[in-house]
Amino acid sequence: MDSTLYYQSRGFWRTHYSLLIIIVCFLSLGCNSNKSGVRILFVGDILLSRNVRTEYTKRNTFTWDSLQSQFKAYDLVVGNLEGAVGNLDETVKSTNPSPVFDIDSQHVPLLKKAGFNVITVENNHSNDLGPAGKTNAINALRKCTIAPIFKDNSPQFFTVKNVVISILALNTVLGRDSLKNQVPSIEVQQKLRLARSLSKVVIVSIHWGSELLEWPSKEQRELAKWLIENGADIIIGSHPHIIQKPELINGKPVFFSLGNHLFDQKYERSKEGLMVDILIENDKLTCNGFITHTQRSSYYPAITKSIDFGFKSFLLSNEALKVNNYIIKPLSVCDAKNNNKLVLEAFYQNKSIWKTHPMSIVTATTAKLDGANEYLFTLEKHFSSLDKEVNLRPYVYSVHDKGISAKWRGSALAWPFLDAQISPHNNKILCVLHRGDAFVNLDKKNITKRVATYQWNGFGFSGVADSLAYKDCKELFKAYLYK
Repeated sequence: MDSTLYYQSRGFWRTHYSLLIIIVCFLSLGCNSNKSGVRILFVGDILLSRNVRTEYTKRNTFTWDSLQSQFKAYDLVVGNLEGAVGNLDETVKSTNPSPVFDIDSQHVPLLKKAGFNVITVENNHSNDLGPAGKTNAINALRKCTIAPIFKDNSPQFFTVKNVVISILALNTVLGRDSLKNQVPSIEVQQKLRLARSLSKVVIVSIHWGSELLEWPSKEQRELAKWLIENGADIIIGSHPHIIQKPELINGKPVFFSLGNHLFDQKYERSKEGLMVDILIENDKLTCNGFITHTQRSSYYPAITKSIDFGFKSFLLSNEALKVNNYIIKPLSVCDAKNNNKLVLEAFYQNKSIWKTHPMSIVTATTAKLDGANEYLFTLEKHFSSLDKEVNLRPYVYSVHDKGISAKWRGSALAWPFLDAQISPHNNKILCVLHRGDAFVNLDKKNITKRVATYQWNGFGFSGVADSLAYKDCKELFKAYLYK
């Protein structure tokens, strides 16, 4: 048991600020606090290479001249950047004949000048120049005070006019490195769970589907349904390079493909793009849109018309994480090594009370583990001498006016584990999906899994043999138990 008090003093921030890049709306995103509601604009694929680069380096006009003033009306302007920062001689060798999109770091500030403050960099061209090219792109965006979002740092949290918004970036299209994100997966489910517990609106930006296909594939529909079932409020798709008609799935808006925003493809349909206008106001989400088009002799986008999707306003059901009357809000940060972390900030009667130090939180929820007192239960990534690796560790915190205190932290309970959740039917039961190996004989290649149930004993968790609890826990993990 560890009784160390985790809270953030002003001195800590003065001492460690230089090691942190804080991606918070009020600090780096220039929010429009004088306007009612939160407005977010999503655009399609952006290319800063090939013929697009040739055009903006030769012309005397700015790429986003016709859109720059409109972008200023939004709190968040988000696009998907295709490519990596570096030189063509760093191209990854591949049997995949896909083109290579190399970006000059000096051209990344064009995005900031246009008005973008969030850019997703999770797509099949992110690693065209290897891992270093993707890292270079991330660093170049941060240098321009643009928040980069990719799978490993998802979800990213933005507080705009007191509304917490989370954005995840995923890619299911093979790149030159033959890699893609596994969706569905336990990892992505955990990311969605964290976003759901700490934000009002969960937005998933996903690179998927087939190029130039005018309708969403069966795989896109199935993934959209899974993402929504696991917490997504709205899905923004890219990669097909043409607009695919949006739909409602389980009552949530899914924009399968926004098409191209700034790209050099010459097919007539690929010269159109969709910009999605999202308004969050009075616990409701409303979507409208604009169609952009590029002239035959140019790749610069310009609005041709507005569009009504026919969607009604959506009531947002997410509630803030609340422990012992403290509202817990997240701040996304990254340290000097680009490790993604969260600072938890507690509010009482709309006043900030304390902040934690940066934490490697994977999931967070509240539970009355003893049936009376509310605790904060988290999964965090930490190193342990037990298995000699950085892995998931469960923590239990008490929450009070000075911060949070670790009541218990475990290496991985009885066996190494993949996930843990409080039982949906009994707050006293912890359901755990374990790996099939054991600490005395670690073997990551062991693909078997086991489910176990535990109960809080005041000092830690003890295994319980309860057939009903076990049945509930097995049902919770059934999608992954036999994979």
